[in-house]
Parts: sequence; structure tokens; C-alpha cells
Amino acid sequence: MAKISCDVTNCSHNKSNTCFANRINVSGGNAEKECETCCATFLDNALYSTLTNNTNDYGKDCNAIVCDVKNCTYNENKLCTADSINVFGENVNLYEETNCGTFKKR
Repeated sequence: MAKISCDVTNCSHNKSNTCFANRINVSGGNAEKECETCCATFLDNALYSTLTNNTNDYGKDCNAIVCDVKNCTYNENKLCTADSINVFGENVNLYEETNCGTFKKR
């Protein structure tokens, strides 16, 4: 199973609903619910080339998740401890329009 399942199909790091970025940054500061979180790593493939081979371990999906969502259960010293996460968003143009569906308030 992929560490990061991504439903944002127009992200340059997305290949078959799996994230292939070197690492992602989940933002949201003091978020109280998932709609206040976002994937700050989102890059629209209309503006950027496909970056699905941009990985630490060639051919592997992303497994490094930096998180600044202070109220998330899975945030431990700014690293996500969830086994896997889901990023989603419809008609995304900016990273703020994405969400971390795995967010769970402390």
C-alpha cells in the first residue's frame, strides 16, 4: 500500500493516485478539521512537468511526510506517524484547495 494515496489527479507528483514526491508537507497550523489542512507540495501539472520519477528511492512512492498541523493526532515533532494518508481535492488550482483526509484532531 502506498504511504500517500492522492486523489488530486492534476498534481505533478501523482501517478495512478499515488504520490511520487521526495517528501510532502502537510500544512494547517491550528486546524480543527480536515478542510483546514492542505498538501503544500501540490504542483499543478498544467504548469509543471510530470514529476513522478522524482523520488528518493527510484521507482518508489513517497514515504516522508512533514506535518505542521499542531492539533493532529499523527503529528509527532512535525513528522506524520500515520501508516498512510489520503490527500484529496476537487478542481484544484492551488495547494490550499487540497486536504489531508487522514487528519484526526487530538
